[in-house]
Amino acid sequence: MIATLFLSLLLQSAEPLHECNQEEADRSIQPEMNQRDWCEFQIADAELNAQWKVTVAAMKERDADYAPYKREGDTSPGWFESLLEAQRGWLTYRDGHCTLERYHARGGSAAPMLEVGCLVVLTRMRTRELKELVTFPE
Repeated sequence: MIATLFLSLLLQSAEPLHECNQEEADRSIQPEMNQRDWCEFQIADAELNAQWKVTVAAMKERDADYAPYKREGDTSPGWFESLLEAQRGWLTYRDGHCTLERYHARGGSAAPMLEVGCLVVLTRMRTRELKELVTFPE
């Protein structure tokens, strides 16, 4: 998350190259490639956040449905509590892992692109996982 915030501030401090619609952008210029990837991450992150809301609602509904059947002495966490713990862990993993990815070009102009590309891939994968949690049978 810190890496993402840092990258966001870094990209915001530069002159805006183009809007997120990069169809006409020169894909051979590193700053424009970095900006394009940042836009892709913004889209992937928005999709993740939208799916998060759907998945949270489903997990809370499962908790409510299960509540009447919970046995005395059952101290295991609920669906939502487990989801929240997993999501916090996943965010820590994603951000740390993607920071490592940028080290393949450490100090170079492609480093942000490598990090953001990783963020895009892992965020899209997590969005699919969150969708599967909703459709997975109880």
